[in-house]
Amino acid sequence: MNSMTILACISAAILVNLSSAQHPGAGAPHHGGVKGHHDGPAHYNYAYAVQDDYSGSNFGQSEQRDGYSTSGQYHVALPDGRIQTVTYTVADQYSGYVADVSYSGQAKYGPSHGPSHGHAHSASTV
Repeated sequence: MNSMTILACISAAILVNLSSAQHPGAGAPHHGGVKGHHDGPAHYNYAYAVQDDYSGSNFGQSEQRDGYSTSGQYHVALPDGRIQTVTYTVADQYSGYVADVSYSGQAKYGPSHGPSHGHAHSASTV
């Protein structure tokens, strides 16, 4: 590129920048507010699960909430082959989560590898 081409590119960039500063784009869209907003306790339920044999992924969760009363559970496959399940509840707006953790299946471990003692090195003289 010669110096005239570089100067033209810089000039064009400055003009585009000045032009956009004088004519700003449209602002953020306005949706007119949220209708039906409630300040009261939530009411919902949901569930999902993923089981992918190729990757070994196995996990999921479900939860229900009615006002301040919440209950649910989630599970995950552990590396040792067991499934860990956590079941939890919240009784009211003043209590915290109370969890019960359980395990199903039998833990399976691979072959044990003993400590490595390394190789003895002989000192070399020069």
